[in-house]
Amino acid sequence: MSGHSRWANIKHKKGAADKKKGKVFSRMSKEIMVAVKVGGADPDTNARLNAAIIASRAVNMPVANVERAIKKASGEGNTSNYEEIVYEGYGPEGVAILIECLSDNRNRTAGEIRMIFDRSGANMASSGAVTWMFHRKCHFVVTGENATEEKLFELVIEAGAEDLEIEGGVAEIWGPVEAFLTISKVLEKAKIEVEEAGLSRKAETSVNIKDPEKAKKLLTLIEKFEDQDDVQAVHANFDIPDQIMESIQVE
Repeated sequence: MSGHSRWANIKHKKGAADKKKGKVFSRMSKEIMVAVKVGGADPDTNARLNAAIIASRAVNMPVANVERAIKKASGEGNTSNYEEIVYEGYGPEGVAILIECLSDNRNRTAGEIRMIFDRSGANMASSGAVTWMFHRKCHFVVTGENATEEKLFELVIEAGAEDLEIEGGVAEIWGPVEAFLTISKVLEKAKIEVEEAGLSRKAETSVNIKDPEKAKKLLTLIEKFEDQDDVQAVHANFDIPDQIMESIQVE
């Protein structure tokens, strides 16, 4: 999801989602295979693959799984031909939702995504309706003692980052896609561990959700999308105040 302090808004949900190891590992394997097919098997020259490998480490995916996915995509074994598909729509309060999928059956995926929209009272939109609101960026999250302007600002800006957002012990680093490799290497050299790293989408503006019921409905909708097997990532341009986020519980 995207918006102001995106990671801080959903860190409690991220922890729960990461416990579904089988689904998380499957999702990462698909991303690694597509990254290899698109840009080659060398992570030093393939930013998307490098991002996928770093993301796999963040969820403790075994190295053997990563290597297996790379070999499959390189032709050492049979693998499905996954197609990248993006679906768009609107949720409660007009929040824009962008859903990125990797699927080997477009019709199946489209039907399942549409069903989630319809059953949740949300609206699926035509291609291009909300994509323009989201810009593809490289994204890093640093937490703990290293999440300070003193330790990060000069380091990441010189490496090509465009923005550094720090709030509540969480630092989010945003930059152009082509800066991913440089920023990741600089952080690694400085021995600064990342909680999350990858290529994401950042919204131009956000919708502030102050109604707890609408906030819960929105988070439930997004969780339904995230639980769908073909979905790789969900982006939405909302911001939920901390006090509201703490008062609701997504089932």
